[in-house]
Amino acid sequence: MAITSANQLELLQTAEAVAREKMIDPSLVVEAMEESLARAAKSRYGSEMDIQVSIDRKTGRATFRRVRTVVEEELLENYQAEMTVEQAKQYMENPEVGQQFIEEIPPVDMGRIAAQSAKQVILQKVREAERDRQFEEFKDRAGTIINGVVKREEYGNVIVDVGRGEAMLRRNEKIGRESYRSGDRIRCYIKEVRREMRGPQIFLSRTAPEFMAELFKMEVPEIYEGIIEIKSVSRDPGSRAKISVFTNDGSIDPVGACVGMRGSRVQAVVNELQGEKIDIIPWNEDQPTFLVNALQPAEVSKVVLDEEAGKIEVVVPDDQLSLAIGRRGQNVRLASQLTNLDIDILTEAEESARRQKEFEERTTLFMDTLDLDEFFAQLLVSEGFASLEEVAYVELDELMVIDGVDEETASELQTRAREFLEKEAQEALDKLRDLGVEEALLNFDGLSPKMLLALADDGIKNVEEFAKCADWELAGGWTTVDGERVKDDGLLETFGVTLEEAQDLIMTARVILGWVNPDEISPVNSAEAEEENLQES
Repeated sequence: MAITSANQLELLQTAEAVAREKMIDPSLVVEAMEESLARAAKSRYGSEMDIQVSIDRKTGRATFRRVRTVVEEELLENYQAEMTVEQAKQYMENPEVGQQFIEEIPPVDMGRIAAQSAKQVILQKVREAERDRQFEEFKDRAGTIINGVVKREEYGNVIVDVGRGEAMLRRNEKIGRESYRSGDRIRCYIKEVRREMRGPQIFLSRTAPEFMAELFKMEVPEIYEGIIEIKSVSRDPGSRAKISVFTNDGSIDPVGACVGMRGSRVQAVVNELQGEKIDIIPWNEDQPTFLVNALQPAEVSKVVLDEEAGKIEVVVPDDQLSLAIGRRGQNVRLASQLTNLDIDILTEAEESARRQKEFEERTTLFMDTLDLDEFFAQLLVSEGFASLEEVAYVELDELMVIDGVDEETASELQTRAREFLEKEAQEALDKLRDLGVEEALLNFDGLSPKMLLALADDGIKNVEEFAKCADWELAGGWTTVDGERVKDDGLLETFGVTLEEAQDLIMTARVILGWVNPDEISPVNSAEAEEENLQES
């Protein structure tokens, strides 16, 4: 087509029509037209030319210009788009490097191929602008609920019309065996918005815990206004869920507010989630108290918390065990996710049996190592002594509180305990030397012979190998795999070494080896130094 006065206005009309249809800025369409006309002109005048096209936004007149840039003579490469200072003197006065000479050239008469190419450029630019508009619109809506209409289902994934774009509800993000037909209305949580080559991808979810939290925010004004705070949510989608709530306003019952009059508020959420049963739990800063609430409706007799391991032990009456665990472990699993703690559930009978076993093992230990009769050994265990080290190194007064133990007897107990420990340590040292453990590690402050044996069994026989360890390798830790907390056993965990103590031991070894400057160690950057040194090693 030829750009003549007859079709100049049609350019603007076309641009406005396309922009209105695609809901994008008309100037973007005009810019795409300018680029397509410039490409067509290059195919007519020469691809090496620098040709620019501008379309008047009022009249639609297209102006074609050839641009040539002044460059130094030794840098001249493109004779069609560049010229030297001497050549430029023909067209301008006192030319300087970097200046441009612009001259208007006749409009092109585009043939069929050029017109088709121009059309493709315009369509591509329009598609890009449309994708950018969609991404900008939806990127800030991630983490919110959206209503849409089902368009179709592909391989179990539901394609949803969300107004100015399409979104995908993946098969694993649907509740249970939900099925939808074209035209069904659907409410989902926008889980993620990604920019990809094929356009923005909007991923929806109906199984995310955040979906339930957002539904409660819609149904409970106190949550929307921030008076009540949702602390945590755990779900078995389509079956059961637990949600913990908290408020600083003493005049408001957070659980009652979420339930609503005759259960109207919570029932609205249940209906949206295909009948998913919801336990609303009052959040408590005290973790054991919070866990007792989270295990409802089961009754709890006793709770023992190990804060360092993030683990908690719960004792329940024998008749409450199945209720506490729930069908297929559902109740305890949801409570664990809600509290972010690893939960062990024991019956009162199991706990009693375990304590009896520990009592007998400690009694036997003291009888065999301290040459005591059963009654005396049981007295020690009853007073809370669990190891030979405790007997050997406590203050005498702590032993003398035991009935029938005077100062002389207490001293004798400590002497026997220390002699046994020293003998055991010497035997361990001899074994360590036989295993090839270096003297520098044997003399390392803070590591006992028993600890060194545990390290040697794992192949750690010198300070260099010890310095390469991570703190969790020594003290143990927890890793989350597929939503489940998995225990990582530490080499020195049985000796009561904490993560902080492990960090100190490892850092001391690195200072000795010169890997770390002791002046640069601070509580703030110690974790970073740990990670960097592990990567270097």
